[in-house]
Amino acid sequence: MAKKKTKKQIKKRSQVLSRKTKVNKKVDPLKSTKEPLVQKFIFVTGGVISSIGKGLSAASLGSLLEARGYKVSLMKCDPYINVDPGTMSPLQHGEVYVTDDGAETDLDLGHYERFTSNTLTRSNSVTTGQIYENVIAKERRGEYLGGTVQVIPHITNEIKARIFEAAQGSEIGIIEIGGTVGDIEGLPFIEAIRQMRVDLGTENTLFIHVTFIPYIASAGELKSKPTQHSVKELREVGIQPDFLICRSEKFIPPEIKSKIGLFCSVRPENVIAATDSKSIYEVPLALEREKLDELVLSRLGLDVHSSDMSGWTNFVDKMNSPKETVRIGIIGKYVDLKESYKSLHEALVHGGIENRSQVDVIYIDSEKITDKNVSKMLVDVDGVLVPGGFGERGIEGKITAIKYAREKDIPFFGICYGMQLAAIEFARNVCGFHDAVSREFSESVKKKSKNIVIDFMDEQKNEKNKGGTMRLGAFPCHLKEGSRVNEIYGESDIYERHRHRYEFNNRYKPIFEKNGITLSGVCVERDLVEIIEISQHSWFVGVQFHPEFKSKPLSPHPLFVSFVEASLSNQKKTKGFANSSRKKTVKAMSKKSRAEKEKGIII
Repeated sequence: MAKKKTKKQIKKRSQVLSRKTKVNKKVDPLKSTKEPLVQKFIFVTGGVISSIGKGLSAASLGSLLEARGYKVSLMKCDPYINVDPGTMSPLQHGEVYVTDDGAETDLDLGHYERFTSNTLTRSNSVTTGQIYENVIAKERRGEYLGGTVQVIPHITNEIKARIFEAAQGSEIGIIEIGGTVGDIEGLPFIEAIRQMRVDLGTENTLFIHVTFIPYIASAGELKSKPTQHSVKELREVGIQPDFLICRSEKFIPPEIKSKIGLFCSVRPENVIAATDSKSIYEVPLALEREKLDELVLSRLGLDVHSSDMSGWTNFVDKMNSPKETVRIGIIGKYVDLKESYKSLHEALVHGGIENRSQVDVIYIDSEKITDKNVSKMLVDVDGVLVPGGFGERGIEGKITAIKYAREKDIPFFGICYGMQLAAIEFARNVCGFHDAVSREFSESVKKKSKNIVIDFMDEQKNEKNKGGTMRLGAFPCHLKEGSRVNEIYGESDIYERHRHRYEFNNRYKPIFEKNGITLSGVCVERDLVEIIEISQHSWFVGVQFHPEFKSKPLSPHPLFVSFVEASLSNQKKTKGFANSSRKKTVKAMSKKSRAEKEKGIII
């Protein structure tokens, strides 16, 4: 029989429940809150032009608020109808960023993770495709009780539910709305955040609009009219911005800020100048100088704690005062859009700064590399990196570059597809399997080969769908004791993020090891080869995962730090020979071939 509770115990239990009720208090969507909520919401929109810098602005504000002691979450709402960007071409969308839990997301989530302490999940990214998919699934299950399913309220309610989910555990949620104000596909997201202001009250919500102030060189003037029209467009759908972040290539004087504030109904001090910076890592400091974080916290009724941006300041100081310069050649087929390799580029920058060096990234089109011109194409690089990718186009150029780096003892780093192609190159030119290919190659190529060195993983053999079906997310990898990567990481077990459908064929393990390849990283649970290296080479490492997704400015990934260090050593080792060799090579190049090379390389 249970003991009867005393009056004192009942009173204490009542107090506990009262506190819990206050924390978990539900918000009446028809009334503004009188008491501040546990969570505040900041919505970031963009206008005038696409790629205005909403993601960087949101990430930078996140870093500033974290520096003042607040727990921040960030989220991206993408209006496109794709469920995720996983099946989109990098030339259209840029890089596909992968989270620990295997979500394929927009590259802005990379900015969020690099600029803050957040480790994001699939809840931090939502698309129109996901919203409609969920709503239609609910309708099919009969969850709407026979009602007519409409954009308002069903789609907007689903959007709001996803925003609340992403903000769990944080004090301030920063939500970026993708696209440009006025885009028809973005209207449901704009309507959802308009409703959230009504639901939660003005004291708990804040709107930031990122816009553009063009400079007309012939007139020598900054023009605010595009911003005025962008804000007008936003106000027509019921949103009055509280802050404007104004991108410009020129300094925005106080009188222009006052004019913008007057015509846009925004306080002049809330018109934030965001003049073009030399580097994206200077943006948080630029916004701090404009007192954006202080003004935002005051507007939300939160305490303005002291800020500690010393680590970020030291990083920027190092970045702006390099002692050396190193050239890294990225051999890829998406080089026409550098955003395709965004995280890769930034990870190299982080690795360079850790070595007090500036990394000049040279993008080289793999389709233009041949056996005859490879020495000329790679003459200016101190290290070679072959990144991830898909398909057969451009692979022979990549394989040729890998062979050149291996034979000439140039530091080589292969990532995902780059690691697989390194295995194929080694099989062909060292192991003697001249017909070595990947299962990913075309049927005509595979029919001629008996040696498929890179093959399907077992669960992929009967998979027909392309979207969201690869090996995605963070998986464990055990490092071989005494190997190069074991020394680089300083530990035996690591977790790295993957995005691939094919793997090293274990039938070839013995012959590879016999010929000098060290299989230095293995997923023990699945018996999958994750890392290969050549110990006799100055630095030759191929990894099946994407280490660039875990590199941050204040915590650079060890593989990139080591690769840049090896490339610097290679530069010093070959400096005398390379300088004279490069001069002779460049001089010998015809005008035609030089033009072709410059066309294929984007610096």
